[in-house]
Amino acid sequence: MADNNFVDYVKIYCKSGKGGAGSVHFRRDRLSAKGGPDGGDGGKGGSIILRGNKQMWTLLPLKFRKHVAAGDGENGRGAQKTGADGEDIILEVPLGTVAKDFETYEELFEISEHGEEKVLLQGGMGGLGNVNFKSSTNQTPRYAQPGTPGKERTRILELKLLADVGLVGFPNVGKSTLLAAITAAKPKIANYEFTTLVPNLGIVKYRDNRSFIMADIPGIIENAHEGKGLGLRFLRHIERNSVLLFIIPADAEDINKQYRILLNELKEHNPELLDKPKFVAISKLDLIDSELQEMIESELDFGNVSHLFFSAVTGKNLIELKDELWELMNR
Repeated sequence: MADNNFVDYVKIYCKSGKGGAGSVHFRRDRLSAKGGPDGGDGGKGGSIILRGNKQMWTLLPLKFRKHVAAGDGENGRGAQKTGADGEDIILEVPLGTVAKDFETYEELFEISEHGEEKVLLQGGMGGLGNVNFKSSTNQTPRYAQPGTPGKERTRILELKLLADVGLVGFPNVGKSTLLAAITAAKPKIANYEFTTLVPNLGIVKYRDNRSFIMADIPGIIENAHEGKGLGLRFLRHIERNSVLLFIIPADAEDINKQYRILLNELKEHNPELLDKPKFVAISKLDLIDSELQEMIESELDFGNVSHLFFSAVTGKNLIELKDELWELMNR
């Protein structure tokens, strides 16, 4: 994923079409100089619709589409002819796209399946023609319904990446190095914080031609749930990962403390994240010897969450890490 191509947030001004007016019309032909009412209904206004597309991974096509307007419905006509419906606008979005109202930030819906369609902004209803108001006591109604107006709203679209395994950890702990080591992804890697500025996806090849998707989420820092660092912008991507893989470096000052901080950030963002299967992988095994590893091991306290030491540089325990993740995903 190129940094400039990955877009996970867009704001769009939407305008749905107004409904067409019903017709006030009476049948007139060579046999009926004063025929009864035959005014048709107005067409409905066009709606703005989101459609899921599994081939898409970014909201980039919508980044510069700031205004979206659907077509108006046509007015009804005589001979009970209904006006044409206004043209709908269909916006294709990646799976995991969440629609929200700009004013209230209320979540409206989420697109999670390929081909799934949901209405982002409903068009106006067409008015009824005068033929609908004919009765025994009112045989010549000279009125019809106007169409209802369209709506104008600003909507927010946010993308939550869908992956089997999401990498959770502080900046510069080896998440991108791990992703590069076990997938074909080529994330930017450097020895400073926030090297990763956008999420990266990679396909992990497993035994018997099986595979799973891993997502490298930009690093979390303490109080990220309050917007610090890259905070809220990327915490939401963790919500759609099946398994959470916590990456903590072996040379960290306090491995247990890092784990507790990460857990708390997830809890403060969305408590339901703590219900997901979790695994702790201690990176940079190549920087310590076996004696130091044993000492660190004796002090670890992750509750009932399993852990494993590994090195993405030397490849030590990468196969075992894949096995652990596969078991968690299919438990």
